[in-house]
Amino acid sequence: MRAVVQRVLEASVRVDGHLVSHCGPGLLVLLGIEDGDGEEDAAWLAAKITAMRIFGDDEGKMNRSVIDCSGNVIVVSQFTLHASTKKGNRPSFIRAARPEVSEPLYERFCAMMEGHLGKPVGRGIFGADMKVALVNDGPVTIVMDSRAKE
Repeated sequence: MRAVVQRVLEASVRVDGHLVSHCGPGLLVLLGIEDGDGEEDAAWLAAKITAMRIFGDDEGKMNRSVIDCSGNVIVVSQFTLHASTKKGNRPSFIRAARPEVSEPLYERFCAMMEGHLGKPVGRGIFGADMKVALVNDGPVTIVMDSRAKE
């Protein structure tokens, strides 16, 4: 399971011109689910993201988590995070999990995030053509992979 975690001042998701999710300061998480990912990957990643200290404290040092600062979170499913660009100029998405596997795991991941945060997380619409907007704060962008655990 791969995530691109962005610290944001605000973020939003629109589908067909309609606002689906919006949040103020917090995190926008782009989540890619790969064949073979499971509950353990989701649990590790949700715990790590919500505890990660990437928000400034009173001295401006990155010392606070999204939980510590009562931040908001939007999670958007993005299968393209598992693109392979080895051959040719057209990416292959063969490593991305099929929707019948990835959609329930995406929903489970969101539920785990809500459990850690103690409040709902915003979502995109799984499989939809989404327009994601954000104001990256910092910028702070971190790529995480449950298999690498770095």
